[in-house]
Amino acid sequence: MPEASHEGRPGASREREPRGSRASGPKEARPPARSAVDKALDLIEAVSRAPHPVRLTDLATEVGLHRATAYRILLDLVRRGWVLRAGDHYLPGAAVLRMSASAAGNSLTALARPVLERLSERTALMVNLQVLEEGGSRVIDVVRPERLAMISHLRGEFLPVGRFAGPLALVAALEPEARERWLSRLPKSGEDAGCLRTLAAELAEVERTGLAAEHGRNEKLVASISRAVVPTPGVPVCALTVVGPDAEFDGSQLAKFDRELRSATVELVAALTTGSGPQGADR
Repeated sequence: MPEASHEGRPGASREREPRGSRASGPKEARPPARSAVDKALDLIEAVSRAPHPVRLTDLATEVGLHRATAYRILLDLVRRGWVLRAGDHYLPGAAVLRMSASAAGNSLTALARPVLERLSERTALMVNLQVLEEGGSRVIDVVRPERLAMISHLRGEFLPVGRFAGPLALVAALEPEARERWLSRLPKSGEDAGCLRTLAAELAEVERTGLAAEHGRNEKLVASISRAVVPTPGVPVCALTVVGPDAEFDGSQLAKFDRELRSATVELVAALTTGSGPQGADR
């Protein structure tokens, strides 16, 4: 009877089991289910530590998710700026780049830096790299010639869409539905209706030509032109912007700058979609 009484105590039989014996049971052997947050963080970490832009299939395999599940989560991560999509490759987004120098070194800024340097050399102007955020864009890298040290480089700065060429180029490159959603989230006040109409007309022209241009709207005597880098139609990854004294952006020079800018965007698209550096060497 004492023995029976002992066995009847809750948990007593488990206490007498040999250590490790429970691992053979199907319930205890099953790994704990991952939450949606776990899955999202696993994908962010996998993208951030990859030495080059990585494909969906490889990401799903690395983190142990079904391909369709990984794709759905990545859509949200792209929307929130934690991941960038370039064709069928993924790389760290602006949110990650602001938090992690190592991710920046393995991703967009590292791939784009040689392109920025060559574009600056060919135009003798300042060149920056921007990514889209809510309400505008953010400058994540800059190459500035010594002769233009008097012009602010704006690295790390947020640029509102109504005053700069970069965000104009990025928003104009969005697919129409995504553009409407983006514009609908802009702050509104009494005089915004006219501003939005002006902005819509500007975006339509940039969509038609692919080129956004600003002359003295943010800083007098400073002009800029920008083109979006769009590996997949409707999904801009970033924008390249050429900045310099307004007087240098005359007719013939402007045409030259735009040719160089267009060539640089093509070069960066190739680097993003192959997962290799601009010269074709794997990173």
